[in-house]
Amino acid sequence: MQTAKRIILFFSFFIIYETGIGQFNKSGNICIKVNDLMHTNINTDLTLGQLITGFQKSEFIISNSDTISNFKLKSSSIKSVTDFSGEGKSYQYKGTAIYKGCKILKILTINIYSEFPSWAFYKVKYINAGNKNLVVDKWVNHSYRVDSKNDLPDFWSFQGSSTIERKSWILPVKSGFYQKNYLGMNNSDYGGGIPVLDIWRKDAGIAIGHTDLKPKRVSLPVSMSNNILANIGIEYAFDTPQIMHPGDTINTLETFVAVHSCDYFNTLRQYNKYMQKKGIIMPDTEPQSLEPIWCAWGYERKFTIDEIIGTLPKVKELGFTWVTMDDGFQQSEGDWHTNTDRFPNGDSDMKKLVNAIHDFGLKAQLWWTPLAVDPDSKLLAQHPDIILKNADGSPQKISWWDSYYMSPAYQPVLDHTKETVKLFMKDWDFDGLKLDGQHLNDCPPDYNPLHKLANPNNAPECVPDFFKLIYETSREIKPSAVVMLCPCGDAMSFYNMPYTNQFVASDPLSSTQIRSKGKTYKALAPKTAYFGDHVEMSDNQDDFASTIGIGGVPGTKFTWPMDNPNVTSGHYVLTEEKEIVWKKWIQIYKNKMLSKGEYLGGLYDIGYDVPETHVIKKDDILYYAFYAETYSGDLTFRGLENKKYKVIDYVNNIELGVVSSTDNRLKTSFNKYLLLMLIPQ
Repeated sequence: MQTAKRIILFFSFFIIYETGIGQFNKSGNICIKVNDLMHTNINTDLTLGQLITGFQKSEFIISNSDTISNFKLKSSSIKSVTDFSGEGKSYQYKGTAIYKGCKILKILTINIYSEFPSWAFYKVKYINAGNKNLVVDKWVNHSYRVDSKNDLPDFWSFQGSSTIERKSWILPVKSGFYQKNYLGMNNSDYGGGIPVLDIWRKDAGIAIGHTDLKPKRVSLPVSMSNNILANIGIEYAFDTPQIMHPGDTINTLETFVAVHSCDYFNTLRQYNKYMQKKGIIMPDTEPQSLEPIWCAWGYERKFTIDEIIGTLPKVKELGFTWVTMDDGFQQSEGDWHTNTDRFPNGDSDMKKLVNAIHDFGLKAQLWWTPLAVDPDSKLLAQHPDIILKNADGSPQKISWWDSYYMSPAYQPVLDHTKETVKLFMKDWDFDGLKLDGQHLNDCPPDYNPLHKLANPNNAPECVPDFFKLIYETSREIKPSAVVMLCPCGDAMSFYNMPYTNQFVASDPLSSTQIRSKGKTYKALAPKTAYFGDHVEMSDNQDDFASTIGIGGVPGTKFTWPMDNPNVTSGHYVLTEEKEIVWKKWIQIYKNKMLSKGEYLGGLYDIGYDVPETHVIKKDDILYYAFYAETYSGDLTFRGLENKKYKVIDYVNNIELGVVSSTDNRLKTSFNKYLLLMLIPQ
C-alpha cells in the first residue's frame, strides 16, 4: 500500500517532503502543510496556539452543488521570486480530479515574502483537461474550520462588510453566529467594504482576504454552529454558471492567509503595506483636515442663512475652524444649484454665505450626495441616459434619498460630476466637500445598453475612479481642499480610501463604534485624518473623550442661541452648561493635537482586553485612553521604554503616580473614560 505523502511549507523558505505521521520542524510564525489530495493545514509556531486541526478541503470549486475538492497531487516545484513585494519563494502544486468523467487540473501557487513573514499569497487555477464540458457555479479559497479554546466569547472578529443593519465591524463570534459578509450590494443602498476577514482567540488569530486592485463581489462568511469550530472562507459565486469547455481555465483572485497574535490591527496594517506596494496608495495628512468642525445640520434642511451666520461668532469663540453647509441648499439631488426657499437670490446668496464664513476667518465645507439623481430633477429630464439600470431594465433606486443611481462608468455622468465640483469649489469658493450617503460605497452592475459596457460589473469596479475624479478635481482647484467621504453606516470600501483625506465615523450608533472605526481606519491609512462625527451622535451626546482619546478630530452640530423651530429629530441648542463642556474639550484637543500623533494599535486587544485601551505616541509622550462603563482595578501600561514615566490625568490635570517598564501597573477606578499622558522622566 502506498504511504501517504505530505508537503510542508515553512516561512524560512524551504520545503520538506515527509512520509507517515512524523513531526515537523518549527520555523517562522506560520506553517502550511499540503497532503496528497491537495488539502491543507494552516498553523502557527509553538509560541501561538494551534488554530486548525488536521487537513482541510480549503480550495475547491462547486459544480451543480457538488464540491470538487479531492485533487490527487502529481507534482510540486519551488523557485525564488523577486517582484513588487520583495524577495521570496513561490511554491507550485499540481493535481487532478475526475468529476463525472471530466478531468480537471488544479494548479495551486503559494507565494511568501521576507517582508511579510506570517503571510501566504495564493493563486488557484482550474483547467478543464478533459473532453467534456464542466459547469462551475463557485470557487472557494481558505475554507477553514478554526478551533475554539472556550474563551469568552469563543472568538472576536473583524468583519468589514456593509448592510442596512449598520453593525459594528468588531463582533464576538460564538455558537449560533452567522454573517455572510458579501462585498457586493446587500441592500438597495448598502454594499462594498474591506476585503479582509480576521478571527482571533486570546492566544492566536487567522486572517484571510483578497488583494485584487478592483472591488470584487466576493463573500467572506463566518459561522459557528457549535462551541468547537468557527467556519470561515472566501467565496466567489458566478452571476451565471460558467461553462468550462475543454481547455478552458478559471482563475481565482489572489487571496491570502495570515496568522497573528492580539487583535486585527496589525493584519490591516500589513494589508495596507502590501496593497500600497501593489499600487493602492493612501493619502498623506492634509493639515486642514485636522481642524475641528461645526456642521449646520443641527438646523437640518429648513435652516435659514441668518441662523447659520448668526451662529458663526459662537463657532469661532469655541475654537471650531470648519463650517459645514449641509443638506437642504439644493433644488434636488442632481440639480445642485440653490433653491429659492433657502436662497431667495439664487447662487449669489450662496456666495455671500461663503464670504461671511471666510470673513470670520473660518473655512467652508459643502455637503453633497454625488451619484444620486432625483426622478423629477431637471438633470434626469434632460439626460435620461445617465441612470444605472438593473438586468430587467428598471432603474436602480437609492431608497434613502428617493433617487436613482447614476452610472459611475458613463462619461456624461463623469462630465456632470466634474462640472459640479467646479461649481462648488471655484464658483462658490468652498474649501472642502462632505460626500455623504451609504450608496457611495458601491453600486450594482449596470445593464443600461446605452452605456455600452463590456461587462455590467465594470460599473461597481469604476466607483473608485469616480471618487478619484472628485478628489483630484477638488485639489486642482484648491490644493489644500479637504474631501470627506461619509458612506453612512458602511465599512468604507477599501478601494475608495485613496480618494479622501478625511475619514469619518459615518453616523455611528455608539461611542464604541466611534472608537473601533477609528482603530480600523488608523490601521489602513495611518496618515489620514479621522473625524469622529458630530459629538451629538456619541453616548449621552457629549462623549468627546471617545474621539479625542484615540486621535480623532472632534465635531458638533450645535445650534445657537436656539433650535430651529422646524427641527423635529432632536434639540441641539448650546446651553450654558454645554458651552462649558464643549469649550473645555476643544481646548484639550487643540492643546494635545493627538490627531498628529502615532497611533499604536498593536499594543492592546480591542476585544479581550479590559478596559478597552488605545495608545498614541506624540513626541516622547505616550497618551493612554481607557474606556469602560465602570472600572476599578489595575491598569497595565504596555509599550513603555526602559525609563520612568509620570502619569497625569490630562483632562482633570491630576498627577496619579509614576510607572516604568518593570513596574507598569497603576491601581485606579473610573466611569466611562480615563485619559492619561505618560511623560518620561
